[in-house]
Amino acid sequence: MSDDFEVTHGHYEERHAGLAWRIVDAWRDMSGSTHRLIREDPPEGRLLFYVLMADIVVFLSWALKTVVVPHPDAPIPLQVSLVLVLALMLRTTAMYVFAGVAGFIVGLFGGTGSYRDVRAGVFWGALVAAPFSLLAALISVSLAATGSGGEQFILPLYWISMIPFVWYISAGLAEARNVRVAPVFLGLTLATCGALFLALYASAVGWISLPTGMH
Repeated sequence: MSDDFEVTHGHYEERHAGLAWRIVDAWRDMSGSTHRLIREDPPEGRLLFYVLMADIVVFLSWALKTVVVPHPDAPIPLQVSLVLVLALMLRTTAMYVFAGVAGFIVGLFGGTGSYRDVRAGVFWGALVAAPFSLLAALISVSLAATGSGGEQFILPLYWISMIPFVWYISAGLAEARNVRVAPVFLGLTLATCGALFLALYASAVGWISLPTGMH
């Protein structure tokens, strides 16, 4: 990483302040990007902005995969707006709860860092990973538009997009708690797989209706 990419008076230098630049930098070095973010001591409003932006991107990817791919020529139903509101409310709340629980568990194994640092790492990781979900949705839509059967690729692409989601959140959480990334990534991977299989089972037996691509 270039030496001139550093924090100045609690903020990035102006030429590196763009959100797109920060995300690209995080793709290359999530730990370093999270470290710089924590050094900036961002206000809670900025952290909330990150998680809300991630919510919107994930919602958009879900809408593409579940509405546009099956019915490319049909208008988007009004119920989608309700799903957006629920996504912004429920997913944001879930991210706060997840940050608290995950940070607490990692702290039991010797991790340091505050809950605010954990929120910064987790919320930033969620935003950094969100474009991969959108990319998977766009690929599905493109395949459907060319008549290549985009629906059959939704689930495989969803699983693939889960990998960066878990990785970047793990890296952000590990940096916030000052621990190694590998054990956190392994733990979150196992927890994610367990939760997904449980959700698939609950959907199969009719306990819940499982939407595709909402992560």
